[in-house]
Amino acid sequence: MLPIADLADQLNQGQVTSLELVERCLERIADEKGEGSRTILFSDQAKVRFTAKKIDQFRKSGKFVAPLAGIPISVKDLFDVAGEITTAGSILLKKSTSARVDAPSIKRLRDAGLILIGRTNMTEFAYSGLGLNAHYGTPRNPFDRKSGRIPGGSSSGAAISVTDGMAAAAIGTDTGGSIRIPSALCGLVGFKPTARRISTDGVYPLCPSLDSIGPLATTVNCCALLDDILSGASPKPINIPKVSTLHLAVPQTLVLNNLDSYVASTFEGAVKNISMAGAKITDIPLNCLDEIPRVNSNGGIYAEAWTVHKDQFNGSRHLYDPRVAARIEKTQNILAEEYRGVLRARKALISEANKITSNFDALILPTTPSSAPKIIDLERDGEAYTEMNTRMLRNSFCFNFLDRCALSIPMHAPGSAPCGLMIVGETLRDRELLGIGQAIEEVVNFS
Repeated sequence: MLPIADLADQLNQGQVTSLELVERCLERIADEKGEGSRTILFSDQAKVRFTAKKIDQFRKSGKFVAPLAGIPISVKDLFDVAGEITTAGSILLKKSTSARVDAPSIKRLRDAGLILIGRTNMTEFAYSGLGLNAHYGTPRNPFDRKSGRIPGGSSSGAAISVTDGMAAAAIGTDTGGSIRIPSALCGLVGFKPTARRISTDGVYPLCPSLDSIGPLATTVNCCALLDDILSGASPKPINIPKVSTLHLAVPQTLVLNNLDSYVASTFEGAVKNISMAGAKITDIPLNCLDEIPRVNSNGGIYAEAWTVHKDQFNGSRHLYDPRVAARIEKTQNILAEEYRGVLRARKALISEANKITSNFDALILPTTPSSAPKIIDLERDGEAYTEMNTRMLRNSFCFNFLDRCALSIPMHAPGSAPCGLMIVGETLRDRELLGIGQAIEEVVNFS
């Protein structure tokens, strides 16, 4: 689909109706040759059509409608939507009670007139960066679909719903990279805001200290428009600086280690393009990044995941995806003092990182160290799955841990395997980052 702003213009000028847009989405979802059955876990099609017709009638009669009213978006299967069951990509929760009220983020989307086209597939309970789901199948990456490559996770269906035209944009969650990883691997833009800006009430948790909510879309501006709605900010133009005024830093510690040659060369090309556009780029050590995997080596902060699952896990372990169950099981052995130690270390590392990066407009680095591997290779080999999951999460997790906002934008050449450029901003300077992202988006060669 076109970017959100363009769709809004078409709707408001009468060039297309909301019903036409949602019918296009529903047709893609129903296509037996497509990824719909693996991407959308639930869609109330009657309600979707009714809502679209109502918005069309309001527009036609001249009644006020919000600027983005009538645009179809998808929501990850972690969000409470009134009258629907939040299954979190599991079979364990399929018979749960339907949500009585919308999550606050869902209410804001509805109030803005956006149409919820359906609930998207995901890694069960959001506990992986690869996107595999043993219960509902894994939607295939749009690149090299015949080979069946991973979409990235955990917001796997969110990404494919956008790449395949089932929605104009998607709302996902990001605890260690679950918005940015699928965006990078599928050629989309993904925005992880500073976590505290958007309420996670009514969203099935993974690790509340790190959980955040944000959009996956086709442009940075799409993400900015949705972020205004999700955060409750008063919509106003974002300042887009000239690239030539930017001073960007490239961390040399951890995040550039052992990159695939393809990702390394693509990143080098992106940095060159940004530099040629006039930006000043400085390599910095940022040694605190090396400390993050050390202080969290036993997964200490994910003791919070055990708190979420402990009451249901032991009696229902057989209903979990074995790969997810194995990760959750490890969290029950994390000691309280170890968990508190990680939180203390996190606070110190945030302070250290802030002092180093405050002199720069943003950091830039590869979103993932690799492009998307084949699904079948990870399904067959548990060790390969574990190693690739750790690898895919490595760069993105660091900045959840440091309480930052971050964007992933495409940096690959047309026709080549998608990979992402991560742009990291300062804590709570999200709008500034979105402006920087739009500036860089114009000069990175991916269109």
